[in-house]
Amino acid sequence: MKYETNYTKLQTYSLVLLRWLIGWHILYEGIAKLLNPDWSSLGFLQQAQGIMSGFAGWVTSHPTVLSTVDFLNTWGLIAIGVGLLLGICARTAAWAGAILVFTYYLTCPPLIGVEYARPVDGNNLIVDKTLLESIALVVLAVFPTSAVVGLDAIIQRLKIKRNGGVK
Repeated sequence: MKYETNYTKLQTYSLVLLRWLIGWHILYEGIAKLLNPDWSSLGFLQQAQGIMSGFAGWVTSHPTVLSTVDFLNTWGLIAIGVGLLLGICARTAAWAGAILVFTYYLTCPPLIGVEYARPVDGNNLIVDKTLLESIALVVLAVFPTSAVVGLDAIIQRLKIKRNGGVK
């Protein structure tokens, strides 16, 4: 899939840098969960006070569902991170990441009167790093860079070369 861009080099490489940084963060989160045999989303889901609290309660009350959610969360993070870092299916990875991270936000939103046992990162009201990362992933999805820098670009060039230069 080829995307025509009119970005300057600075704009393109700034977006690529953002893609790599978020990709690394998401990949590392997935790998950390994979390598920690004691990790589970149970603690996070038990604190749910957002609009996802009913769903979180249902997940935590069914051990098989919780185990499946943990598996999908871990491997989803790894797949999204790899896609963003390598620029392969990066637009899809960015959309998937935005939805996943926004789901985290909706589960435990930083609202007035809501207290969480988990450590907080600063003082947040409505906007926190989770929401910011989700929106940054939307930006990466709507301003694709993998067609310029990434495996998507290499695959596209190989397809054009195989077709004798025809797009």
